[in-house]
Amino acid sequence: MTAHYQVHADVAVITLDNPPVNGLGLATRRGIAAGLEQAQADAAVKAIVITGAGKAFSGGADITEFGTDKALAEPNLHSVISAVENCSKPVVAAIHTVCMGGGLELALGCHYRIAAPGCSVALPEVKLGLLPGAGGTQRLPRVVGVEAALNMIVSGEPVKSELIASVPGQKLFDKLAASPESLADEALAFARSVADVRPLPLVRNLPCKHPQGDAYFQFARNMVKGMAKNFPAPLKCLDAVEAAATHKKFDDGLKVERELFIQLMWSPESRALRHLFFAERAASKIPDVPAGTPLREIKKVAVIGAGTMGGGIAMNFLNAGLPVTILEMKQEAINRGVEVMSRNYEAQVKKGKLKQEKYEQRMALLSTTLDYAALADADLVIEAVFEDLGVKEQVFKQLDAVMKPGAILASNTSTLDVNKIAAFTARPQDVVGLHFFSPANVMKLLEVVRGDKTAKDVMATVMAVAKKIKKVAVVSGVCDGFIGNRMIEQYGRQGGFLLDEGCTPQQVDKAIEKFGFAMGPFRMGDLAGNDIGWAIRKRRYVEKPDMKYSKTADLLCEKGRFGQKVGKGWYDYAPGKRTPIPNAEVEQMLEEHRKSLGLTPRKISDEEIVQRLVFSLVNEAAHILEEGIANKASDIDVVYIFGYGFPVHRGGPLNYANEVGLFNVAAAMKRFAQNPLDDAAFWQPAPLLQRLVAEGKQF
Repeated sequence: MTAHYQVHADVAVITLDNPPVNGLGLATRRGIAAGLEQAQADAAVKAIVITGAGKAFSGGADITEFGTDKALAEPNLHSVISAVENCSKPVVAAIHTVCMGGGLELALGCHYRIAAPGCSVALPEVKLGLLPGAGGTQRLPRVVGVEAALNMIVSGEPVKSELIASVPGQKLFDKLAASPESLADEALAFARSVADVRPLPLVRNLPCKHPQGDAYFQFARNMVKGMAKNFPAPLKCLDAVEAAATHKKFDDGLKVERELFIQLMWSPESRALRHLFFAERAASKIPDVPAGTPLREIKKVAVIGAGTMGGGIAMNFLNAGLPVTILEMKQEAINRGVEVMSRNYEAQVKKGKLKQEKYEQRMALLSTTLDYAALADADLVIEAVFEDLGVKEQVFKQLDAVMKPGAILASNTSTLDVNKIAAFTARPQDVVGLHFFSPANVMKLLEVVRGDKTAKDVMATVMAVAKKIKKVAVVSGVCDGFIGNRMIEQYGRQGGFLLDEGCTPQQVDKAIEKFGFAMGPFRMGDLAGNDIGWAIRKRRYVEKPDMKYSKTADLLCEKGRFGQKVGKGWYDYAPGKRTPIPNAEVEQMLEEHRKSLGLTPRKISDEEIVQRLVFSLVNEAAHILEEGIANKASDIDVVYIFGYGFPVHRGGPLNYANEVGLFNVAAAMKRFAQNPLDDAAFWQPAPLLQRLVAEGKQF
């Protein structure tokens, strides 16, 4: 049973018990309805309390039922709330810890509400591209006022119960309990005190108006429009709250909320957000590593290299309260690295994002050394040195010699072979790739590269560590570039071909940014450093001489235009600014390059630019899935959303391909293969893609 019924003298208590957050699944909804019936049939029961077991009142809908028949099966949440409102005896919600989404909507349907201090109260549906669909947009404005309710619903952010209780005139809580521990007893006493009060108070009967009326909603609409950009949900939330304030009958407002909810439910944006919600949770599960795998203890961390990457990686662990030792070859390199880290923290203190004592605590956890022997007792060591196999070999041989047995040895390589790195040691089972993204203290993605010999408990441990340092970890097999960089190389190649054929860098960047990317391929190259791509291409010319590239990026690097770090790349940059300024010399270079190849530039549509860039990601992703480098399609979407600025409202490259229709995606690829200036071999749809199209399936 996921809802228990118990009678305490003259009060019946219905306790939701569906861990972890008492989600309102079908069994729980049935349990509440049954409990209400039983209490009404029992003459000895004078009042009813609804509460939640464990660490929540209720977190809302049961996400495991999303998209299944159970989600809408009767009694649905509307029916349960209606049963509560129509109950002949007073129903008191005893709220604690977490009261969100459908949980808050259920509480608003009760006749009275008593809350424990420290409870997080929210209607977070907007974060899944939805709006509260069980009366939340109609009842919340009636108890906290239109403005406060609209802020809560449009932001989806939680508010603490004691803050709400302190607002004069609020009717959300009839009482604030003295402490979480005393809530149960206080709820029983409160229920007895109102047992005989009639008529029973209903939130739906409270008035709902804004003193400025239409003028306020017009102002709010302009604010929300500016904030909501590619997402329809925030504006629909506003429409629903406006309906609460302007419809004479409560049920008419409820009808508007329902219609808007259904519109959003079928929108591609909400589908994308729901896809990502599940994808992010699924990414941490590895098919052959069971949930209960024992973990290795990680109490001390070491980082090799105090450069931008090493310092950023170290900050993640300091933020999580883990002591870190950084090793460098020279004292000045250490000094430089530590100075950058403290500058980063000081900037956060200045902005009020970090308390001074927190900053001091974090820096106190940091130690530095020039001697490998000082790392001997670390549980996890992460190498962040220059991306060269010879350099990595020296580092891993040293680590193998000094690290204690059972320590995890990780490489932050972005492209190199983790199996070769593991082979430099006598303990390949302890070696794993941990590919952080730059800036490592900000970017949420962590690619966990599993070598052929990496032990299962090492995988389980690093996935748990990733959670501790607030990263979204995705497992990749070993191949050149792993998931993210292997795909981005194809995207970059397409960018180059588009320049050959007549585009300017700003035309390509503008088109893909309009599609929703954080930045286009050429601005991204300037930010990362064009010399990095140049080094990779030089390696490619030797290893894969038949791979076709545009020469434009090499010509740019020959001019020393390495990007933002030198103030000039595909664009120019004013000192200390990141704004890209188009450069005439680059345009001239492109024109001369086309002439030398005898190419006549053509007009290329934004649609073609977007399709070639995005579908190149899709085709490479299909190869990656087929080879088993990624465990599942959703993992690839998570990599691209959290690591490469892919538009969130499109849910990642493979979710987007599903939305476009794989038949249409494959047809476009065949069209691009006809272009003599492109790479026909690359545009053959991957076997997996062809198979899915033939079977009418999706990724």
